[in-house]
Amino acid sequence: MELTDSFGRTINYLRLSVTDRCNMRCVYCMPAEGVALCKHGDVLSYEELLLIAEAAVANGIEKIRITGGEPLVRRGIVPFLEKLAAIPGLRQLVLTTNALNLGEMAADLRRAGVQRLNISLDSLQPETFAVITRGASLSRVLEGIAAAEKAGFRVKINMVAMAGINDGEILDFVALTLARGVSVRFIEYMPAIREDGWEKRVIAGDEILKRVSSRYGFTAEPRDGLAGPASLYRITGASGTFGIITPVTGHFCAECNRIRVTSSGKVRGCLFADESLDLRPLLAAGDREGVAAALRSVVDCKPRNHSLTSTDGGYTPFTMAEIGG
Repeated sequence: MELTDSFGRTINYLRLSVTDRCNMRCVYCMPAEGVALCKHGDVLSYEELLLIAEAAVANGIEKIRITGGEPLVRRGIVPFLEKLAAIPGLRQLVLTTNALNLGEMAADLRRAGVQRLNISLDSLQPETFAVITRGASLSRVLEGIAAAEKAGFRVKINMVAMAGINDGEILDFVALTLARGVSVRFIEYMPAIREDGWEKRVIAGDEILKRVSSRYGFTAEPRDGLAGPASLYRITGASGTFGIITPVTGHFCAECNRIRVTSSGKVRGCLFADESLDLRPLLAAGDREGVAAALRSVVDCKPRNHSLTSTDGGYTPFTMAEIGG
């Protein structure tokens, strides 16, 4: 079966959040005072999350990315991942993490069947990293990355480029791809919390490429059908790749292949959509066919493009931990 939306896009990628809890407080993700968390009873059980995943794969989803909050803070995550990996028809099981807990968990994640890790890392400088994350330990994250590589993962690093904060490190991040086989993704700043003057923080994708080209030659790389929204490149002779994700200056909506489910059971066709469909009544009844139908209906109603840059604000502010980063 293939899921196709009303604009002819094939939807084969589900971002599934397992928690809204996070052990970082990144400045672009949530306000300084934090956010109101879901009650434990409002967060889906692993049984409910598994039902969603099985219904999604049966209807054409081939890739599932586990997100949060920070997924590795939820107890019992590894046995759950083992069950996901065993779903017939699922081609890719990947996970996004901030790597604070990765040092002690990387080998278990690999054995559970996770195929790839995306690691959020916005600075290689301890002081800058502490500012962005409001106090997290860079050394602990780097230890987690080392553990992941030792466990056999090809690591992908996501760096949100922010003018005046970490944009001076763009070439340092690109250099990680030269010998180690690390993949780096530069993401344009997009403030879910919608603070005033956020546009001044945006480093356009074209500007990032210009800075890279000042030191390195590179060529474009092909993407596979399950890939995310990055445009991919490889520096001449490098083991790894780098990519640019441009939600602000270069909408990739025409190629969007994903839907997302929050940890409280809301399914969305777009990160910046105000509309969502609540799966909890169907899950409470164990209605697998109803869940599958609900996922199809969200795909049918998936918008043509997001409203991030519309003049009226375009969307209701939220935190990434609420929706699933």
